[in-house]
Amino acid sequence: MHITSLRVGWTLILCGFLSGAALGLFFHRPSFWGGYGSLRRRLARLGHIALVALGMLNLLFAISGLPAPGTSAASIASTTLAIGSFAMPMVCFLTAWRERFRHLFFVPVVLLATAVVTILMETF
Repeated sequence: MHITSLRVGWTLILCGFLSGAALGLFFHRPSFWGGYGSLRRRLARLGHIALVALGMLNLLFAISGLPAPGTSAASIASTTLAIGSFAMPMVCFLTAWRERFRHLFFVPVVLLATAVVTILMETF
């Protein structure tokens, strides 16, 4: 079992719940962050959901046992999955704040894709 991924997963889920609660304080206002369909508000919702979803992905990785814990593939997959899982919601929230941060979306995508490819390579 990948203990670090368990910790990362539960931390991300907690952050997702807390960010959802914080955002929920203001969602009743029709003009909050430009209205329901605005880019800012959509990206904030995406960041909140990314925290929970990527937290669950880390938990799934932790209990899957693939690749075998202690191997270099497990280390690469665990590290890139963890960093990418924190980076994705961060880029979402940063882009909601300032649109110019949208150019950073490739960073979490590359990290998360690296994790998945590493895991897949170990399963074949």
